[in-house]
Amino acid sequence: MPEFLALDTATAIDYVRKIPGLFPPDADLACTEIGDGNINFVFIVKDNKTGRSAVIKQSLPYLRSSGKDRLLTVDRARIENEALQLEYEMCPDLVPAIYHTDLNNALTVMEDISDHLNLRKGLIQRRKYPNFARHIGLFLARTLFLTSDLALDGKAKKALLSRFINPEMCEITEKLVFTVPYYDAVTTKYTPGAAAAGAALRENDALKFEAARLKDGFLTRAQALLHGDLHTGSIFVTETSTKVIDPEFAYFGPMGFDIGAVIGNLVLNYAAQAYHSPTPAEREDYRRYLLTTIEEVWRTFETEFSRLWDEQTVEVTAQAPGYKEYYIRSVLQDACGYGGCKAIRRIGRAQVEDFKAIPDEAARAAAEVYALALGEAMVLRREGISRIEDLTEMVKGIPEPAL
Repeated sequence: MPEFLALDTATAIDYVRKIPGLFPPDADLACTEIGDGNINFVFIVKDNKTGRSAVIKQSLPYLRSSGKDRLLTVDRARIENEALQLEYEMCPDLVPAIYHTDLNNALTVMEDISDHLNLRKGLIQRRKYPNFARHIGLFLARTLFLTSDLALDGKAKKALLSRFINPEMCEITEKLVFTVPYYDAVTTKYTPGAAAAGAALRENDALKFEAARLKDGFLTRAQALLHGDLHTGSIFVTETSTKVIDPEFAYFGPMGFDIGAVIGNLVLNYAAQAYHSPTPAEREDYRRYLLTTIEEVWRTFETEFSRLWDEQTVEVTAQAPGYKEYYIRSVLQDACGYGGCKAIRRIGRAQVEDFKAIPDEAARAAAEVYALALGEAMVLRREGISRIEDLTEMVKGIPEPAL
């Protein structure tokens, strides 16, 4: 096998010049590195003459911050590339187009979506996106249904599943989402004012029991091909367009995990709006928008998933009266629980920008305590959820700590 070529801004330009048809022979190319480059390199290469551009994402075989002694598998690059290709086939308007694949060097060259804004940043700025909920609901319904036993016969499903065995990336999720917040006080560090709430989680046996049940589902229920890390930082948006990126955690698991990741991150922003909204009226308005978005994501998913079920199901037993309604309700309850786990996981060391962007420590701690309370309720009360309004009403009903 050829020696692994780790790109830099100069060699990235040399590399793309050799890809047939990507840029004209006389292109005036410039390259910029974006991202932190710790386990992946991401470059944007642009032709200054035509304005055409492309993104290169390369997975590194080591953790750069720890030196080349900390080795990582680059099979995640193959998994990410194949997941992107599948998602593009199912949802071509919602995933960047892929221009070139090089598995020897663990890289993919794809459509540049830098005209889109990272959704997490947009939510922090209290922007509203009229098409996002419908787009992501369609993405979820199509990618989850079309890779499940409902749409594929047993041999096809198992053949597809075998391509997405992703133990290294799954181990990260298994540890950080389902274990560390409840058992590891050293790794899970909170803003001082939220430390007591974090410690209470580790003493909450009922919560730990439900988190264990949800982890068991994550480990054992290969319902469909998941994106695996579908948080608001993996979604880019404009007012008219939505693009999903970074499925390097892709694997077969419970459908509710992906849906819950979207819902859980919207709930995190809901909690953080205690700081990001400058007035009570603006806070109430934006929180209403977030809850409406959660409802629309689910309703779009449910409508499209139901349509696909009626038109494309190959599983005979799925025709049993009442089974579709039971199945979809179970996915909603899973989404509520996994969303709660994702929210809890993002408070502490794995904190997201929604909270890191709050400079006042007391305000940040209050928002974290609120997020933990919301996540806990979503986990503990998920089996009482039968419609999406039950979830949004529950969120509205959780008391918010004073700043």
